[in-house]
Amino acid sequence: MRRSLLLATTLLVAASVLHAAPMKRGPAFPASEDSARVALERSPRHGEFVDVPYGSTTPLRSYVVYPERRDKAGVVIVIHEIFGLSDWIRGVADQLAAEGFIAVAPDLISGLAAGGGGTDSTTSRDEVVQLVRKLTPDESAARLAAVRAWTRGLPAANGKVGTVGFCWGGGRSFSAAAATPAVDAAVVFYGSSPDSAALLQVRAPVQAHYGGDDARITSTVEGTRVTLAKLGRSYRAFVYEGAGHGFLRQQEARDGANRRATEAAWPRTITFLRHHLD
Repeated sequence: MRRSLLLATTLLVAASVLHAAPMKRGPAFPASEDSARVALERSPRHGEFVDVPYGSTTPLRSYVVYPERRDKAGVVIVIHEIFGLSDWIRGVADQLAAEGFIAVAPDLISGLAAGGGGTDSTTSRDEVVQLVRKLTPDESAARLAAVRAWTRGLPAANGKVGTVGFCWGGGRSFSAAAATPAVDAAVVFYGSSPDSAALLQVRAPVQAHYGGDDARITSTVEGTRVTLAKLGRSYRAFVYEGAGHGFLRQQEARDGANRRATEAAWPRTITFLRHHLD
């Protein structure tokens, strides 16, 4: 009887402690490619497709996700990989909104696919890749400038804009730090640095994340660091041992190295963006 009473009392106390002080949640990350669609379907946030005006041509179809907060928020433009505006990129935008930012993910090949469509109008990933490769640096910069201009009219925005880009989009994000006007902050995920002339124009702070087993990209990091240090520009690069190219999208690959890179890179990204955009 005493043993049963003692057990019941212990369980009651434990339940009270758990109710009074719930366990802290661990950090959240964007879903990997395989689970991105499911994560989007379960998201409680408001995401919608909008048409961003682009001169007299086809508008830029963009996915916008709003955070749940009382005050105005900084805007983060999410620049897609060479694979276009995929579910995974939309999932990244959704996670940025969960962190308190207005996330805007434009389809930069809007109007270039058959029938004047974009990523959704293509029949294969190879077709998307071909269309993205046709975008010149000047054309992609002009399209991103149109998106940035559009964000100025968002009532919920605080006027500050950053970029986050991946692979091909990582290079475009880096270039946005050298644009006129430059963004307020740029995050580069395994994207190449601008050419030497454009690198001299970088003004915005840049944070970059690279896989340690991605020598095609990481071989340029030291030269970029030296150049920007001489100019007095802010450039912080992180190289994650054992991780490969595209580690944030392929978190299950490379025997845990990609996941470890994600767990380090994403919190750094959010801290950096909050510092410069909030």
